[in-house]
Parts: sequence; C-alpha cells; structure tokens
Amino acid sequence: MEKEKGIRRFSETELEERRARGESRTDLARVQAKTAEELERDIASDSDFSGVPEDWHKRAEAVMPTPKKLLSLRLDSDVVDWFKKQGPGYQTRINAVLRAFVQQTARRRA
Repeated sequence: MEKEKGIRRFSETELEERRARGESRTDLARVQAKTAEELERDIASDSDFSGVPEDWHKRAEAVMPTPKKLLSLRLDSDVVDWFKKQGPGYQTRINAVLRAFVQQTARRRA
C-alpha cells in the first residue's frame, strides 16, 4: 500500500470502522507491548521531538478557540502570494502570525 501524503482527519467512528475493515496500518499489539523505557527511548530518538523542553506541559496553555470574524482586508499581493504558496490553510497561518504579533506586543506593554 502506497503511503498517502498530507494530513487526513478521521472521526473516532471512522477510525473504528477502518480498523474493523482491517485498514489500520498501526500494529497496536506491538505498540501496546512496549515498556515505558522503550517508549521513552523512541520519543528521545524522534526528530519531531528534538528541542522540545521536558517541562513543555508546564508552559502549555489551554485556550478556547475564539470565534472568527468575517471581514474584508487588503494585504500586499506578494504577502498573500507567499502565504498561499505555503499550501492549504494560508488564512489560518496569516491569523497565527497576527495573533503572535498581538500577544508579543501585549507582553511588551505589560
């Protein structure tokens, strides 16, 4: 089976249905048999987790998503083009950049 590219989302029900049809590519028995030490070793060797501080969860902040407002906004065309070239979700990324700016500015003023 060829690996699919990109991130796909499934509901819990859809995942259960896929497992029932034998479409899961996860070897759950192997995963569940791992010891805590093996899991820690696997995490430590995973490049996606390199540089993540051990106490990351102490600094994590659970927030409720705020509702979005629909508005017309004029941006420089090269800026919009750059975000669009990054792929789907460019409006979400623009929002994230603006949110980071707002939070950083608020911290400086506090």
